[in-house]
Amino acid sequence: MTLKLGCIADDFTGATDLANNLVRAGMRVVQTIGVPAAPVADVDAVVVALKSRTAPVAEAVADSLAAARWLRAQGAPQIYFKVCSTFDSTPAGNIGPVAEALLTDAGGDFALVTPAFPENGRTVYKGHLFVGDLLLSDSPMRHHPLTPMTDANLVRVLQAQAAQSRVGLVERRHVAAGAAAVAERMGVLRREGVRLAIADALDDADLHVLAQATRGLKLVVAGSGLAIGCLLYTSR
Repeated sequence: MTLKLGCIADDFTGATDLANNLVRAGMRVVQTIGVPAAPVADVDAVVVALKSRTAPVAEAVADSLAAARWLRAQGAPQIYFKVCSTFDSTPAGNIGPVAEALLTDAGGDFALVTPAFPENGRTVYKGHLFVGDLLLSDSPMRHHPLTPMTDANLVRVLQAQAAQSRVGLVERRHVAAGAAAVAERMGVLRREGVRLAIADALDDADLHVLAQATRGLKLVVAGSGLAIGCLLYTSR
């Protein structure tokens, strides 16, 4: 078996959402609870569901690395780290530390990050996450008991968690100009020393552009929405 995509989800329900969107995009998918003990045959993608969203940082990193190494051993050329579309996390993590560890372990130098899922009312503009018509910081997520989200600026949120990386932004104007423009912007950010970049997305067309532009990356960090554009992977 050679996978086209290896996925790690930070909780079970998020893994299910991601698997569903990949199937909708035309991929053959298996979802597992934890790292499988043996290869999985005749699929395009495996989604490994973990319980890492609110686990201690060291545990979340270790579990995610174990999943990524198994997926790469099955031939996955890219890891899709699935996070919540409301970017549930704290100033300590776990999104930033896990993303940095996965990127380093894969030998990559840059990853795109977007929790956007317009179909569910999650959009990103100028790096700010909206829940419906509300900024994330004005939504009910502000009062979440474990991961209160009081800042809608995802560049700032992720930078607070990413001790080893500069965080940048791919704006909507780049996305609206198409995949080549996004790739050019990512190249600029790379040269500036940025390792993680939030990407704006307002509709499904934006997700298709981002999926196309990131095909060559070793890691993407996203909500389940980006999987809508993964139909592109079936042409590999």
